[in-house]
Amino acid sequence: MFNNFLKDLSILKKFLFINLLIFVIIGSFTVLYLQSIQPSLINNKKVKHIQIIDNTIDHIQRLNIKFREDDIRKFLFSTRFLFQNLDRVTIFDSKFNLIGDTDTLDLDPRSFSQRLDIVEMDVTSKEEKIVEEEKEDTVYKNNKLSLTDILIDYTSSPEFGKSFTFTQESYDQFLLTTIKNVKNNGKNIGYLAISENANDIRAAINERKSFIMRSAAVVGIVILIFSYVLNRFFLKPIKNLVNYTNIVKDKSKKKTNIESIKKRNDELGVLSQSLDEMTNELHKRINTAENFSTDLVHEIRNPLASLKSASEIISETDNKEQRDKLINIVSHDVERIERLITDYSQMLKDEAAISSEKMQKINLKTIVKSVVDDFNSIYNSKRGISINLKTNGSENYIILGIENRIEQIIANLLENSISFSEDNQEIHVELNQEENGNINLNVIDQGAGFKENDTKKIFNRFYSNRPEKFGEHSGLGLNIVKNLVDLHNGQIFAKNNKNKGAKIEIIFPKVK
Repeated sequence: MFNNFLKDLSILKKFLFINLLIFVIIGSFTVLYLQSIQPSLINNKKVKHIQIIDNTIDHIQRLNIKFREDDIRKFLFSTRFLFQNLDRVTIFDSKFNLIGDTDTLDLDPRSFSQRLDIVEMDVTSKEEKIVEEEKEDTVYKNNKLSLTDILIDYTSSPEFGKSFTFTQESYDQFLLTTIKNVKNNGKNIGYLAISENANDIRAAINERKSFIMRSAAVVGIVILIFSYVLNRFFLKPIKNLVNYTNIVKDKSKKKTNIESIKKRNDELGVLSQSLDEMTNELHKRINTAENFSTDLVHEIRNPLASLKSASEIISETDNKEQRDKLINIVSHDVERIERLITDYSQMLKDEAAISSEKMQKINLKTIVKSVVDDFNSIYNSKRGISINLKTNGSENYIILGIENRIEQIIANLLENSISFSEDNQEIHVELNQEENGNINLNVIDQGAGFKENDTKKIFNRFYSNRPEKFGEHSGLGLNIVKNLVDLHNGQIFAKNNKNKGAKIEIIFPKVK
C-alpha cells in the first residue's frame, strides 16, 4: 500500500514526503533521547550523593556520634569539607526533628531551632516533582508536601533503608535531594538528607533542546532550498520534456520551452537535444512512410486495373493471338507488382538497419572492384556485357561510410545499367580523386540514355522513363541509391554521356 501511495506522487512530493518521514523518525528518537537525558544526569548526581551519605553515616557510626543537636552541629562543622560542593546537608532524628543543618554552621545556635520552619517553607513553597530511581520512578505533585512528610512516606515505603532521591522544580530552580536513614546497632536513629542545586541539569537539557531546534530549523531551510532548486532546475525541465512528448503524441501545435532546455550543457540538455532529434527523425520517417504508402498504392493501382481488364477479356476471347497478348500483359503486370512489393520491403528493411549501423573509414576502390568482379562473372558469360573499372592511379580512395551500403549503391547502379544495355555492350566504372580530396564514382552505360527532361526526376520514387522495360523496374532502385548517397553526405547526378548512353555520377566527401 505504501508503494502504491508513493507511485501516485510526483518526484517533488516524493522527495518532500520522504524527508518529512525521516524528519519525524529523527524527531521521535530525539524526543526519546531528551527524555532519557534527565534521568541519566540525575542518576549521576544521585550516585555522588549516595557515596557522600554512606561516608557520612560511616563517620557517624565510627565516631559514635549521638543524634543530639550539639553533637551533630560539631560533627558537621568538623566534616564540612565533605560537603563543600553541596548546597545543603540536613540531619533529622528518628522523630523527624531537624538537629543539623549546614546552612546554620556559622549562625548563633539560638537561631538554629528556627531553621526547621525554613526547611518546611522551602519544601512547601514549591511544586514538588519527586522521582524515585531505584526500581521505578514515582512522581508526587503536592504543594503542601513537606520534607517531614516525605520522610514519613519514606519510612513506610518498601524502599526504607535504601537511598531515596527526589527533585523539586520551580521556574528558577532545580533542586535534587537524596535521603537515607541512619542505623545504630540495627535501630533507626535518624535521617540524613543532601540537597544540591541541579540547574546544570536543566541547563544541559535546555542546551541540547536549543541545539536540536536550531539544527532542525537549519535542516528544514536546507530541505526547502534544495526542493526549490530541484523543482526549478530539474523537475520543471523534465515536466517540460513530458509536455513536449505529449504534444508530439497528440499532434498538438502547443508551444513548449524545450528550446531553452536544449541550450543547457548538462545531461538534461543532452537528453532534450536527443529527444528533439529523435522526434524530428520520427516525423520525417512517418511523413516518408505516409508519402511512400500513397505512392505505392498509386503505382499498384494501375497494374491491378490492367490485370482486371486483361483477365475479363481473356475469358471472353477465342482469338489465340489476342489471348497470348493478354497473357503477356498479365505476366508483365504481375512482375511489376512483385517488383514493387519486393523493393518496398527491401527499402523498409534498409531503413531499419541503417539506423543501427555506424560509419567507419573504408577503401572505396576495394569495394568497387569486388562488386565489379562479381557482376562480370555473371553477365559477361550470360549476355556478353563487360564491366570495366578505371582509376586515376591512386590507391587511397578512403571515405567515411557503411561497407554493405556502398556495395548496395554500386550493385543497384550496375543492375540499372545492365537492364538498359544491349547484349555485348560495355559498362564503364570510373573512380577518381579530385584535388580537393573528394572522390568521384561514375557509372557509364551505352544504352539509350535519359530524356533531357528526366535527369532531375530519375531519382524520384516509382519514376521510370523506359516503358518498354516497365516490368523489370519498380522505379525504386535509383531512389534507394540516392537515399544511401544522402546517408553518406554525398551528391548524385544523372546525365547523358557525350557519345551514347547514360551516366550516373556520385561525389563522396573527403575524410576529415
